[in-house]
Amino acid sequence: MGKHRAHLVWDWNGTLLDDTGAVIEASNAAFEEMGLAPITLERYRELYCVPVPLFYERLLGRLPTEEEWALMDGAFHRHYWARADACGLTDGAAELLEAARAFGRTQSLLSLAPHERLVPLVRQYGIEKWFVRVDGRTGHSTSGKAEHMVRHLRALDGVPPERVVVIGDAADDAIAAAHVGARAVLYTGGSHSRTSLEAAGVPVVDTLAEAVAVAEDLVG
Repeated sequence: MGKHRAHLVWDWNGTLLDDTGAVIEASNAAFEEMGLAPITLERYRELYCVPVPLFYERLLGRLPTEEEWALMDGAFHRHYWARADACGLTDGAAELLEAARAFGRTQSLLSLAPHERLVPLVRQYGIEKWFVRVDGRTGHSTSGKAEHMVRHLRALDGVPPERVVVIGDAADDAIAAAHVGARAVLYTGGSHSRTSLEAAGVPVVDTLAEAVAVAEDLVG
């Protein structure tokens, strides 16, 4: 697979799935439970980072205690998954995924969303057939995507890292790509501000179509 064209490793939340609005709503619902002030989209994009406890450190001015983290994480996910089914794919995402085959491009999906929740959602949107592999997070790690990327690429038998381009909405996607010797393109429509994405030192784009075009240029 992927000997002559880029192999794209897509991120899910905030990239293929247009769920940033749901994330903000869920965050604010969780904050209300914790007695915290609501956050705007702009502020969220300025502060958000992985590992997620560091996001809360930026928000609170200190690391949350283990008890606070457990409460905030649990509240966020309870509110988020109540909204997730109402989210749609990012504009043009389905068409880009379908077009990949005609261009001889392979693609897979790697997300930090729980695997058991991710797979049914991908099937629900009718796009599972366009991926050679779909992997979500297993276990309770908050350390980011790098080690998950190692396992993901290992499972993609025959795809060398130099042909791989990760497309995501977070600086952590670029970190994970670099960890395995792959490239990355970051999309501004999700969790990070353009300024914070540009600090990752990889191409930053405003649409998924641009991301695919840049990915092909990086590998070609």
